[in-house]
Amino acid sequence: MPIPKDAPKMERISAKQRALEQIQRWIIEGTLRPGEKILDCEMAEALGVSRTPVREALQILEMQGFVEMHPGSATRVTPIRREDVYKIYPPLAALEATAAELAADRVTEEDIRSLRLTNEKFADALGKKSFYEALILDEQFHQTILEAADNPYLTSFITTLQMHVRRFKYVFIRRAVVSPGRSIEEHAMIIDALESRDKEKAARVMKQNWLRPMREIADRLQREEGEGQEGE
Repeated sequence: MPIPKDAPKMERISAKQRALEQIQRWIIEGTLRPGEKILDCEMAEALGVSRTPVREALQILEMQGFVEMHPGSATRVTPIRREDVYKIYPPLAALEATAAELAADRVTEEDIRSLRLTNEKFADALGKKSFYEALILDEQFHQTILEAADNPYLTSFITTLQMHVRRFKYVFIRRAVVSPGRSIEEHAMIIDALESRDKEKAARVMKQNWLRPMREIADRLQREEGEGQEGE
């Protein structure tokens, strides 16, 4: 496996959580590629922990949909499938739009300042091609709106779905398949709509902010599938 040799060694306390976060990041960044085999002994050595926290982390990652584990067979990174894009993005877009609509009534001036600053950092990270940093900042942007919406049920559902789109967003932003410039513009439009308490516009642009990359990613995957069939 192409695991970096300089991976930080971990303390025994919270080893499972740290292993979980690091393996998840390697999967999202593409260090561990779709379909790649994961050996818990190699992973444990790379992270400087025993095999037990690695196995526990892999079990959580399986529940999150990042890896596939089969008894008596290898653990592998979950493939990126085109049909999953259509299953995950539309419900997330609808929920995020609802969150934006609710937030328009509750957002504070401090929230608006935070959103503008986060979007500026997001644009800067994209400009530097720091894609993982950009991914985290994008999540912070949406999290601020979700917190303003103040609905624990929305938070629960959205958090679960966002876990699944993380890898899509990182892989395809890095490959210049989606339009990061459009995301920056849409963020700015959402902020303006929230500041003016325009619930309908906030919801509409938020939904667009999720469905546009869905279409771009699905189109790219379809083209890649077609190219693969032609090469057979």
